[in-house]
Amino acid sequence: MDGARPRPRGALGRLMSEPMGATGAVLVALFVAVALFAPLIAPYDPLALDIPAKLQGPSLAHPAGTDQLGRDTLSRLIHGARTALAIALGATGAAGVIGLALGMAAGYGPRWLDGALMLVLDSLASLPMIMFALAVITVLGPSAGTLVLVIILVSISGYARLVRAQTLGLKNAEFIQAERTMGASSLRILFRHLMPNVVGPLLIVLSMDVPVVIMLEAGLSYLNLGIRPPVPSWGNILYDGYSSLRQQPALVIAAGVPLVLSTIGFTFLGEGLRDALDPRLKGGGP
Repeated sequence: MDGARPRPRGALGRLMSEPMGATGAVLVALFVAVALFAPLIAPYDPLALDIPAKLQGPSLAHPAGTDQLGRDTLSRLIHGARTALAIALGATGAAGVIGLALGMAAGYGPRWLDGALMLVLDSLASLPMIMFALAVITVLGPSAGTLVLVIILVSISGYARLVRAQTLGLKNAEFIQAERTMGASSLRILFRHLMPNVVGPLLIVLSMDVPVVIMLEAGLSYLNLGIRPPVPSWGNILYDGYSSLRQQPALVIAAGVPLVLSTIGFTFLGEGLRDALDPRLKGGGP
């Protein structure tokens, strides 16, 4: 038997072997579990009104207190995690897939296609994100679908440019040239050889952008331009807490905690993925 101590197997093993990556993975896993099993975990109906119990502080019956309509804050936060996860993962995932396709097409395709795609992507990137979001929401009206559309449109450019740069750096590599010499089709080269090498950096950026999207959704919902009440959203829960800050300050604190934890979790996960997927680590070092 080989006496050398085996290093962690694969990217997941390397991720969980680092404290920061493991912490981020655990926080994200908890966040996802809470979102998926919200109806089973939440102690109350998040929409149920109980006016006599409004603005109560934390207690055994209501660990995070109640809002101005007597709704259980903890139950609303738990269901708000589902809203945040659906929007953040749905929007960043769709933007990532579109950006991957456009970036690979621009980087590997003919020069005229690269120029045309870069012109469109640069035009999108030049728009101020908040002003563009407000303009689209004003035209289409505030809704979850509009919010997802805005996030996709403002995110595609960055993802496509990242993938394009990676593709341009790999298209003339020796192993790609060897595939061309052997008669491999462009589709085979793109999907079998280029895509696996550009997906890693894209996943790192996507994980870093998830908390940005969560904060954007919360901010627009706070301004009543995102998820509309009574649907539970961390943004409108935070607004309810701010509106009742003098009567019950615990509400705004409870609304801010999941935003902070989700940001820390996805940021740590992104940092861990960056180290785990770093090609220089795959060889195990000297």
